[in-house]
Amino acid sequence: MGVPEQLADRMSMAEQHEYLRARFSRRTMIRGGAVTLGAVTGGAFVPGATAQATPMAAPRTETVDGSLVAPFGRHLAYGNDPRTEMTVSWQVPVAVKKPFIRVGAHPWDLSRKIEAEVRSLYTPTGVGASADHTQYYVHAKLTHLKPGKTYYYGVGHQGFDPAAPHLVGTLGTFTTAPAHKAPFTFTAFGDQGVSYHGLANDSLILGQNPVFHLHAGDIAYADPAGQGKSADTGFDSRVWDQFLAQTESVAKSVPWMVSYGNHDMEAWYSPNGYGGEEARFTLPDNGPDRKNLPGVYSFVYGNTAIISLDPNDVSYEIPANLGISGGTQTTWFEGQLRKFRARPDIDFVVVFFHHCAYCTSTAHASEGGVRQEWVPLFEKYTVDLVINGHNHQYERTDVIKGNKVAKKLPIGETAYPETEGVVYVTAGAAGRSLYAFSAPDSYEGHLNEVDSVVSFINTKDGKVDETVAWSRVRYLNYSFLRVDVEPAARGHYAKLKVSGIAETGDRIDHFTVARKAK
Repeated sequence: MGVPEQLADRMSMAEQHEYLRARFSRRTMIRGGAVTLGAVTGGAFVPGATAQATPMAAPRTETVDGSLVAPFGRHLAYGNDPRTEMTVSWQVPVAVKKPFIRVGAHPWDLSRKIEAEVRSLYTPTGVGASADHTQYYVHAKLTHLKPGKTYYYGVGHQGFDPAAPHLVGTLGTFTTAPAHKAPFTFTAFGDQGVSYHGLANDSLILGQNPVFHLHAGDIAYADPAGQGKSADTGFDSRVWDQFLAQTESVAKSVPWMVSYGNHDMEAWYSPNGYGGEEARFTLPDNGPDRKNLPGVYSFVYGNTAIISLDPNDVSYEIPANLGISGGTQTTWFEGQLRKFRARPDIDFVVVFFHHCAYCTSTAHASEGGVRQEWVPLFEKYTVDLVINGHNHQYERTDVIKGNKVAKKLPIGETAYPETEGVVYVTAGAAGRSLYAFSAPDSYEGHLNEVDSVVSFINTKDGKVDETVAWSRVRYLNYSFLRVDVEPAARGHYAKLKVSGIAETGDRIDHFTVARKAK
């Protein structure tokens, strides 16, 4: 994006943002503005977090006949309480007038009409390859919904009303979380991007009937270099248009809960690199630092608490945002773990984020910052499952405690985190090109067990070689994670039944995490 490479190597994300803003000033831009927010009014709508961008003049917009403009890229996200809150987001290819959402209990009853918020995102000529491109993202945050209920919705604008008979095919549905414990399924992966493999995984995930999906970072790859550097001339904001269109088949009905990875830091839009993401997504706003860490949050579904972290804050390997929270993320994280472990209605705690604590990929391998900052908390509060991306393959560890194998966990066996340790899964093969292992693949129906694997860990002093014994399952092809949550009566074992699913539909791994229900 225009910063000399030798300079970008020494600049933080915030410094690169300021460099770009100075270079592409109002005097040098045909059109101004990075992020502008439309007015918000009405009904059950609550404004989402605004994008953290330097204020500039709004881009000129030209509207066309609304009847000729179809919304696309619908994606859902829970609010702070999945039982009563849901955000519906979408995109339009050009500026439209008076966007809105209709919601109702039946497809023939969409009388509830709520005005939506527009977040326009402008990328000028010279910032990567995007070339004077404006994107229009629309959000409607719904509150006071009923738990465990399916709603029908349609999104529109002046000239395009989804309640019209000829547009009934554009309607979508979503279902809020139940008010009580019940069995459910969720899915997860990281590192998707835009590809036929990404599309194939989306289709297969939809067939699992998940209640929500976790995306562990590196979402669309509009920034293909992933170093958080403004010198990346390959940056192209239009990739997001393709990604949201690709993902809509699932995300229009399954809440798409994202966490941010290194490829999601885009220097032009804001000092933290996340201004573009804040235009595109509305996530729960209960994290520790909405200004610097908009991808850090938590939510509870049934008996399971889910926590999203931002490892860019602690990454030694890619330090563009290293230390951005000043330690507040880790402090908040421990508070969340303490709170969830004390709640009588929560059995399981699942944590997902991008960089891996434990992985033997020949590309990124393990992140020392994660091991240093968060692994002690995983073990102290007996986290039940840690899900990562970053490395483009599937790998699952044995049960780990104190950086060593606490218990071997062969395929099909059960882990008891209360007494044994933590299991880590790298599920980063959602669609981008695959990496490699130094050891042979070993997965269900194709076992090649080894006593140890030569790998490395990224530390503040650089890469450090390590030989590890915890690499249990390795699969080098496209795949994702399925988790079936089974509650239990008090004193009996509740279970997480975890499966690795290949793009072919074959199961490549399965194991169980069990904990006595409260």
